[in-house]
Amino acid sequence: MERRPRSFYALTVFFVLFLVFLYGPTVTIGILSFQGPQGGLTFPMRGTSLHWFRDLFEQQAVGDIWGSFRRSLALGLMVMITTVVVSVMGGLAFRKRFAGSGVLFYLIITALVIPSILISLGVGLLFNQAGVPVHWATSGYGSQLTWTLPFGLLIMFAVFNRFDAAFEEAARDLGASPWQTIRHVVLPIIAPSLIGVALFGFTLSYDEFARTLLTAGSYNTLPLEIFGMTTNVTTPVIFALGTLTTVFSLLVIAVFLVIVWTMGRRRARIGSDAGREAV
Repeated sequence: MERRPRSFYALTVFFVLFLVFLYGPTVTIGILSFQGPQGGLTFPMRGTSLHWFRDLFEQQAVGDIWGSFRRSLALGLMVMITTVVVSVMGGLAFRKRFAGSGVLFYLIITALVIPSILISLGVGLLFNQAGVPVHWATSGYGSQLTWTLPFGLLIMFAVFNRFDAAFEEAARDLGASPWQTIRHVVLPIIAPSLIGVALFGFTLSYDEFARTLLTAGSYNTLPLEIFGMTTNVTTPVIFALGTLTTVFSLLVIAVFLVIVWTMGRRRARIGSDAGREAV
C-alpha cells in the first residue's frame, strides 16, 4: 500500500484548523444559547434548556428584535431584486463596447475598495444635504447597493463572457424579436447564475453593518440591533438570537440551492424529451 506524503497530513491538519477557526465561533454561540435560566455569556454552561429561545418571543426590555428582523428582510428583498435586474441589464450592455464603458466599469468596481464606513458617511451626508430623511429604505437601500451591485455585475460579466451567441442567432433566424430572444433564450440559459446573483444580493444586504450604520436612520436593521444589544444585554438571549439568524441564513441558502437543483432537473428532463422526439 502506497504511503501518503507528509505534506498530505500537514495540509489536512491545516484544513481542519481552518474549519475550526471559521465555524468554531458560530458553533460556540449555538452551544451557549442552550443554557439554563441561570446561564451566562461564557463557559462553563449552567444547565441546558430552550429558555433563551422562548425569551426571544417575549416582550424585550431593550431593543426591537423582530422589528429589526422585518426591516432587514424587506431591505434584503429590495436589494436582491434591484441587484438582479441591474446586473442583467449591465451584463447585456457590456457585451459590446460603448463610449465610456471602461471608465464606467472602473467606477463600479471602485465601490468595492472604498472603506464601507466612508460610503455610509457619504451617503448619509448626501441625503441630509438634499433634504431627504435618512431612512433604512432610502439611504440604507442606496448604500447597500454600492456593495451588492459590483458583485452582481462581475458575475454577469463572467457569465456573458462565456455565453454562446449562436443560441441568439438561431432564435433570430427563427423570427424571434430581441425581447423574445432575451425572454425565451437568454434568461432561461443564465437562470442558475441569476439565482446566484440573487443569493449574493440578499445575503450581503442581510448581514451588512458598516454601510448601514450611518444610513439606517432611527430604525435599526438586524445587524445594527445585535450590535446595540452587545452593549446592554448580559444574558444568553443574544446567543439565541445569533443561532436563530444563522439558521435562517442557512435556510435561505438551502432554498436557493433547491431552486437551482429543480431548474437543473427540469432542464435535463426537457432536453431528454427533446432528444427522444428527435429520434
